[in-house]
Amino acid sequence: MIRALYSAASGMTAQQLNVDNIAHNLANANTAGYKMRRAQFQDLLYQNLVQPGASAGQQSVVPTGLQLGLGTRAASNEIVFSQGNFSATENPYDAVIQGRGFFQVRRPSGDLAYTRCGSFHLNREGALVTQDGDLLEPQITIPQDAQSLTIATDGTVSFMQPGQTAAQLAGQIQLANFANPAGLNSVGRNLYLPTDASGDPTVGNPGGQEGLGTLLQGYTEQSNVSVVEEFINLIVSQRAYEANSKVVKAADEMYQQMNNVTR
Repeated sequence: MIRALYSAASGMTAQQLNVDNIAHNLANANTAGYKMRRAQFQDLLYQNLVQPGASAGQQSVVPTGLQLGLGTRAASNEIVFSQGNFSATENPYDAVIQGRGFFQVRRPSGDLAYTRCGSFHLNREGALVTQDGDLLEPQITIPQDAQSLTIATDGTVSFMQPGQTAAQLAGQIQLANFANPAGLNSVGRNLYLPTDASGDPTVGNPGGQEGLGTLLQGYTEQSNVSVVEEFINLIVSQRAYEANSKVVKAADEMYQQMNNVTR
């Protein structure tokens, strides 16, 4: 019964973490570029009372054995990089990635971070920046008198100026991709940092041979959180938590009966 108490307690702890993960997903259901996380669990060690395959005689072995598990624990909450819905905006600097890839942004510390959120603005120098003011990498600067800004599907940024008939090239947006995007480190503000698990970034032009997606101007990618799915997961997690709490109660009542045997 000691095992039952601790196993049920580990199940309650795991479901509490699962609810925390669901709450985080729902809180970011309207966050542009957010990618949902899926909690994953694994069973703990087993006590081998009878080892499977142990000798049962000179010419026979135990077919199944007797193993009692010690509960569960949270193993990871993997980032799911499925495509979110597109939302049209009135901002000509916005761009969405159709397919794989990440925008590169230069943080104030000088290192590169990566994001799926393509909501960009101009700073006072006319450079494209994120909502937090981080520069898009490679840096692209738009003159103050620029008109009819165009972001092509291959990332080419061009604009028209008064009195001119030919478009002027402002720069080239490049995307980065990773062998294992789920291994990226989330640091908040829709930013990711590479790790040994994600591998080094592969940089190229949108739609290039590196398998990178193309760009679509005037749109942003919304969160890929399914509110309905998260509510279903919440119900399942609540019921699992309730079931584990009943096991704790049953084990406690059994201990109470044992304590009353000598009375």
